[in-house]
Amino acid sequence: MIQTLPQQLYLLCYTVDKGKFQLDNLQGRGQLLRAGALTELACDGLLDATGGKVIRTSGKAPDDSFRASVWGDLPDHKPKSWLQYVHNKAHTAEKPVRDQLAAAGEVTVSRGKVMGLIPSDRVTVTQPENVRALQARVRGTVLDRTDPAAIPLEELALAVLTVELEVSCVWSRADLRTHKEVLRALAARYDEAVPGLRKALRDSYLASRAVGGGWGA
Repeated sequence: MIQTLPQQLYLLCYTVDKGKFQLDNLQGRGQLLRAGALTELACDGLLDATGGKVIRTSGKAPDDSFRASVWGDLPDHKPKSWLQYVHNKAHTAEKPVRDQLAAAGEVTVSRGKVMGLIPSDRVTVTQPENVRALQARVRGTVLDRTDPAAIPLEELALAVLTVELEVSCVWSRADLRTHKEVLRALAARYDEAVPGLRKALRDSYLASRAVGGGWGA
C-alpha cells in the first residue's frame, strides 16, 4: 500500500528492536501527524504559507479522511499562525491515523492496562522489517548528502520533522551532532517550501514536553 505522510510518520516512531512504541517517541506525535498532513496539503496546493502564516485555498477536499479534517480546520479568509493548527487538536490526531493503518493490516491494536490500572491501547506493527527499511530510507536522506533541492518535499519532511521531535529510533543524539550542517540545510529547504510550519511543530513539541505531554490517544 502507498502510505500517506502521516501514516509513515506514525510508523517511524516504532522501535523495531524492542517491538514497541517507546514513551519518548510518543511525545508530540499528534503534532507530528498533523504537520505531516499539512505538508501534504502544501504539496497539493490546498494551502498557502506565504509570509509564514497559513490559509486554506479553494479546491476539492482531499479523499483521505484525516487530511480532509486537517484541511477543514484551516482558516479560509485571513492567514493565521501555524501553531494552533499543529497543536490544538493534536490529541485527536493519532487514533484516525492508527485506525487507517489497522484497517490496512499494518498494525494491530489490543486493549490493556498500564501498571494494571490505567486502560491503554497497545499498538504493534505487523511488518517490522518494512518499518526498519523506512527508517533506513529516511536516514539515507541525510547520510547520502543528497542536494536538498533534489529531494521531494514529502521525503524531505520525513527527515526534517522527525529531527524536530528528536525521534530516537530514527536519530540518535550523536546523529544530530554529527550531521548538524546537513540537517540545517535540509531544514532550510523545507522552510522555503512551507515557511513557518517546522517552527510551529518544534514550539508545540517543546511546550508539550515541558509538561510531560504525550498524546497517545
